[in-house]
Amino acid sequence: TFNYYINITMFPWLEVSYICTLVHADHGSAYFPEQSWGKFTNQDRAFSARLRLWKEGWWKEWTPQIVLGLDDPTSHADHGGSNNYATRYYLAVTKHLNFQNIGEWGVHAAFVYGNAKGMEHYKRPSFGTNFRFAFPETSIISKAANGLNLMAEYDARTCNVGFEYSFWKDYVNLVAELNNGKYFSGGLVFKVHLK
Repeated sequence: TFNYYINITMFPWLEVSYICTLVHADHGSAYFPEQSWGKFTNQDRAFSARLRLWKEGWWKEWTPQIVLGLDDPTSHADHGGSNNYATRYYLAVTKHLNFQNIGEWGVHAAFVYGNAKGMEHYKRPSFGTNFRFAFPETSIISKAANGLNLMAEYDARTCNVGFEYSFWKDYVNLVAELNNGKYFSGGLVFKVHLK
């Protein structure tokens, strides 16, 4: 597959996205007709949103951030659609720990209700962690390392590992991941900061 998306953080507490996934018809597919084999022939469109219910450190320094989110909630067959391949709902908590002159470690936990078409439906926890380097910028090597964010997660179905690398003051980001530890996924993210 190939996808593109627009993600807008309208307020610090609300983020919405529109995602379009282009689906490739593999040779021998029983779903797509033979004339479609080897081509991108279908698009799955979805919306997602995240609402921050509680900001990290609002009450006490140790309190986590709490987020309520949903992916692809509107395209169910009973609402006139048919391709809800990514439908899920989640409640997540996140906490970050700073290590002076080394970096920031994030710990994330969520409870996910997955209700996607053609996939096992589930209600189970997911977990993730990331580490973003923050060395003193005393050399070109430390400056280069500070753009790196390492990530690992169990997303309630698979275990994934990857990284994000920020170029040019977080305007351009390279993202790469191994889904289930073996299937490569990667891309470029361009950010526009409206400040």
